[in-house]
Amino acid sequence: MPLKMLNTKIKISFALRLLLGCLLCLVTQYPASAQLPVMPGDTARPAKPVYPPDSLGRRTPRGTIDGFLKASYQENYERAALYIRRDPALKKKQNTIRQAKALQALLEVNGRIFPYSWISNEPEGKTDDNLGPNLDRIGAVTIDNESFDLILESVKDKEGYPVWLFSTQTIERIPLNVNDLETTTFISDISPAFLQNNKWNGVPIAHWIATIILLIGSYLLASAITRVIVFLIPRIYRKAGEEPYFDFIRAFSLPAQLYLAIWSFMSFSQKAGISLVVRQHFSNLALIIGFVAVILLIWQLLDVIGMVTEQRMKRYRNQSAVSAILFVRRALKIALVIVGAIMILDTLGFDVTTGIAALGIGGIALALGTQKTVENFVGSVTIIADQPVRVGDFCRIGEFTGTIERIGMRATQVRTNARTVVTIPNGELSSLKIENFAHRERFWFHPVFYLRVETTPDQIRHVIQELRRVLLTHPRVNPEPARVRFIEVGLNGIKIEVFSYVDTADMDVFLEIQEELLLQMMDVVAASGTGFTLPAQTIYFAKDHGSQQSDSPIIAPD
Repeated sequence: MPLKMLNTKIKISFALRLLLGCLLCLVTQYPASAQLPVMPGDTARPAKPVYPPDSLGRRTPRGTIDGFLKASYQENYERAALYIRRDPALKKKQNTIRQAKALQALLEVNGRIFPYSWISNEPEGKTDDNLGPNLDRIGAVTIDNESFDLILESVKDKEGYPVWLFSTQTIERIPLNVNDLETTTFISDISPAFLQNNKWNGVPIAHWIATIILLIGSYLLASAITRVIVFLIPRIYRKAGEEPYFDFIRAFSLPAQLYLAIWSFMSFSQKAGISLVVRQHFSNLALIIGFVAVILLIWQLLDVIGMVTEQRMKRYRNQSAVSAILFVRRALKIALVIVGAIMILDTLGFDVTTGIAALGIGGIALALGTQKTVENFVGSVTIIADQPVRVGDFCRIGEFTGTIERIGMRATQVRTNARTVVTIPNGELSSLKIENFAHRERFWFHPVFYLRVETTPDQIRHVIQELRRVLLTHPRVNPEPARVRFIEVGLNGIKIEVFSYVDTADMDVFLEIQEELLLQMMDVVAASGTGFTLPAQTIYFAKDHGSQQSDSPIIAPD
């Protein structure tokens, strides 16, 4: 295999592995909570119970977090206290208002709450988090360099319906002395008083302005870093400046820039002391940008891989493969856009289960309606990938023998020896037995001679010896193996088999050599004093004993 072709295959293999890793990264970020809706007649999965709405929105973990943050940042701590579970053992000693203030202060300084799209919006919460049916993890806080989880617990209200509250084990770890917590932040230190005193949505305006500045600054910083890295890589590694290496580097440039920008923003906003409410508002935006970055990366890798493969197919003048590559690339891009749209809509809080079910049903209907078309397309992809035949190959396909003229997306055209064109659907072609004569590196020379029965053993030995000499002295006959054997004495005569290969891949050259060898072997048989057997028949004459006698010959083989 040429070194250039090997290098191209290595590049394509590396790119495909990289693409698979990106797809895996994209799938692992997608929440696994989307399920198909239960059909009315489905008895295997019972219908979910429907509860009346709670005035505080505590029916789901997401509603509890959203309600607590809004109440606490509006300084309505009496309302915020209703999101904290009362410990029956403490009875009236528990000061939930003070606990709500302490929890808000701790979350503001050292708290991390998951993006809303990661927090369950179902009354039963998450059932696959290994925390039990009544507990949900919604974030974490850090106290004295020790981090612990924020846990919500599902309990029954006065009517017996479930509500989600901050669990007792979480509240017990919150220090009640708010003054002991370091609540001063970088934003509060540098912001003017009027920006701190004036609030919007319960948060000082200074935090909203700082968020916008951090967004712009993070993007500019990420852009500068990626530009420097892209500039330095070809100078450190010379080969990276050549195609297709530089194309792969550019494919990673913009997605890496987006990822770095959003990571910088989230990190700087927490260290600068941006309010948790503001950070929660931008958490879904961060997820969406992350999804867009991964989708954009896969999109650009599809372009680069398609371009490299297309150039390779053009060098081999395989136009059908170029068409297949363009079709597959478009199909993958459409699928990528659909998956990305579903993920973004789900992150924004839209119910995508119905859409996923509709896509599944539509896909099944489309597959059933275009079964033959899909079968032929898959067959064409298989033919292009495995390459059992190429344009110009002389083949035997089923009962047809001829030259491949065109490999299309639906069918393959074969020009037969009778100069007719046979069109074979690719789905059928991929399942047929194909004998490709174009890959033959030598021809099989295998004549069988029948000598007369009266040929003597000495004559047979002479014929065999001379026939071997004819084979071994010819420059185009491969000596391994080149044999002549006396194999049978039968009704047709003395059977002598010749087995050898002629070193040529050209049919015309082989026919010329075969003609030459056969003539020399006929001379050998004639010079040995014997000859080839001829078909013989014996004729018997018999008379019929009937009303009319007639002589009719009966022919019987000798």
